[in-house]
Amino acid sequence: MAGSQDFVDDPRNAAVKVFVNGAMVARDAATVSIFDSGFGMGDGVWEGLRLHRGRLLFLEAHLDRLMAGAARLRIAGLTRAALVTALRTTCAANAMTDGAHLRLMVTRGRKATVNQDPRNALGTPTLVVTAEYKTPAPRPPGWGLSLATVPTRCSGPDMFDMRLNTHSRVNLILALWEAIDFGADEALMLDPHGAIASCNATNLFWVKGGEIFTSTGAYGFNGITRGHVIALARENKIPLTLGSFPPSAIKSADEAFLTGTMGGITPVAMVDRHALKPCPGPVTARIDALYSDLKNQDAAHGEVA
Repeated sequence: MAGSQDFVDDPRNAAVKVFVNGAMVARDAATVSIFDSGFGMGDGVWEGLRLHRGRLLFLEAHLDRLMAGAARLRIAGLTRAALVTALRTTCAANAMTDGAHLRLMVTRGRKATVNQDPRNALGTPTLVVTAEYKTPAPRPPGWGLSLATVPTRCSGPDMFDMRLNTHSRVNLILALWEAIDFGADEALMLDPHGAIASCNATNLFWVKGGEIFTSTGAYGFNGITRGHVIALARENKIPLTLGSFPPSAIKSADEAFLTGTMGGITPVAMVDRHALKPCPGPVTARIDALYSDLKNQDAAHGEVA
């Protein structure tokens, strides 16, 4: 198995504690009610964060995205201060300072009955934070992911808004299964118009003639790492174009890479069984180095865990 979110198994994770509504509980004892709106309806939002050198990387951007998603879903009763406290409490309880991945999850909370109507919520959101030691799996030189273009498509905000980090991921799971059936690691998904949108868990960039290309973002994830890559390219005078491109565009690319919080910059070696060489290419390697520097800068000045 390979993927942009692969990690090294760490035995320390068996003993980690989980934050559940203000209490730290053992991993195996962490539960929510079967009447929780997140369990019953996927009615909630989440964030994945990296703990690096004692800092929660890009914390304010992650909190902005979660609070915006909660507001869109009309989940009330959240404060940024409470979220930060939950994150810091989780890190402290597990004595974690580096190499960890945190998942911050908020749902509408328990409901009087399991149905779609949000007015049946009892009024208190569910707040959970998991923290696990996760470092990306080591890869041999020349390694990269394999992508497959799949039938399941991304959707726009007038249907299922991909820019919301909600607990509802069924279309993305279906897309990944289609890629796995093809023998690939991750799905390349198109928008409703047939243009390249994103992958099932990450955002996609490709390079042709030294220029970086990516989608407009209208039908993909509101990726924080994606945003950093776009900013880094512009700041460092690396040509970059956002637009609507047919699937053939990436098949003629010189190199490609994916972006995400867990994997950072992940090179792509193959698209629909078409090899991209070398892997990683020079532009991918440069972006990876720039992003590593950015993480270290944020760790030096960012929010302490």
